[in-house]
Amino acid sequence: MPCPLDRVNRVFKARRPNELWVSDFTYVSTWQGWLYVAFVIDVFARRIVGWRVSRTMQTDFVLDALEQALYERRPDANGLVHHSDRGAQYLSIRYSERLAEAGVKPSVGSRGDSYDNALAETINGLYKTELIHRRAPWKSRESVELATLQWVHWFNHTRLLEPIGYIPPAEAEANYFRQLAEKTETAVLT
Repeated sequence: MPCPLDRVNRVFKARRPNELWVSDFTYVSTWQGWLYVAFVIDVFARRIVGWRVSRTMQTDFVLDALEQALYERRPDANGLVHHSDRGAQYLSIRYSERLAEAGVKPSVGSRGDSYDNALAETINGLYKTELIHRRAPWKSRESVELATLQWVHWFNHTRLLEPIGYIPPAEAEANYFRQLAEKTETAVLT
């Protein structure tokens, strides 16, 4: 299959939730060997909407993170762009078919360097700095998985992010939906 177009061109901005998601994965060393952690991030508020920890970096684990995001968010068909790097997992037939089935437009970085997926790389960096390196060494998959669950919750609901006005991602999204409801209410009343 041909590689999807780059619909993002290194501009990681969205006007609303479920307009643009970015995905990537990173590596974590444990006493039991390497683990891989995949994230799906909604660009609007930098909210992590899907994630998965795996012992292998096969398509299944990034597909599981995508499934979590699709289930959690239930995006409108044809209203969402999913951007990733050129990793084989994200270009696999199964991943591409699942995006098409969900009505999600694929996007893949065109230049082949880390700037093509800079927002996802940033989240990976924060994850490694704020959790993985700080609490290393890691003994097991279970310990990484539990700590990742806690970190994602903290990141989405407590961590203040400068690009969205020094508020947590969940608050930024709640503000968006509150303002949308107020506009709708005003339009109905007038």
